[in-house]
Parts: sequence; C-alpha cells; structure tokens
Amino acid sequence: QLQLVESGGGLVQPGGSLRLSCAASGFTVDYYTIGWFRQAPGKEREGVSCISSRGGSTYYEDYVKGRFTISRDNAKSTVFLQMNSLKPGDTAVYYCAALRAGTTVQNMCGRFRSYVMNYWGKGTLVTVSS
Repeated sequence: QLQLVESGGGLVQPGGSLRLSCAASGFTVDYYTIGWFRQAPGKEREGVSCISSRGGSTYYEDYVKGRFTISRDNAKSTVFLQMNSLKPGDTAVYYCAALRAGTTVQNMCGRFRSYVMNYWGKGTLVTVSS
C-alpha cells in the first residue's frame, strides 16, 4: 500500500521537544518534495516546513523558524521534523505530504492549496500543555 505514515507526536510541556517522522510505505521519496503541515482545532490547515527531494533546499514558515528543523534520509524513505522550544500554539495535528511536481519548497509550503499532493499522511497529534 502506497502511503505516508507520521509518528512521534504526543503530549509535551511548553519549552519541550519532539521529533516527528514521516515514513513512506510502498514507494521511495527520492523524487518528492516533502512538506509538514498542521491543523489546530477550529483552524485551517497551514504549512510548517518543506524540504526538496535531495534535501538541498528547506523552507520554514515564520512561526516555526529558528525552533523547528526539517531533514530527510532518502535511504530510509523518511523525513523528520525536529521541534524545539514548543509553545501551546504549536498544538495541532501534524501531517506530512509528498509532491512530485516541480515546485519550490516555498511554494509547496505557502501555496499548498494550489497543488494536488501525490500523498498525504493521516497525521499525528502534538499537544503542548503544562
């Protein structure tokens, strides 16, 4: 079955850290730009961070810049999101998505509604609370 599977979510106190993983099953991620997105309760889905197929380009939305780091291991068909200095406002379901069409990481994150992603994961819940 061709799919993306997120893991690593959970409950963490403000200021804490989590590392999310996005693993591809049934295909390799080598030719895909991968992005992390999130959706908080009652809010629209928004971009978080995106990484190019070889990892040479990354993009972060302003609200996570300096706190989150995206990386990928194509040999393991896995993309990671290291989240540090977490805030209650980071509470959301985090999704990863893969896009094969040629685009910039900035466009994939900032204009993701303009694209039909090849794959979406089902999400992992991150709760930041004391």
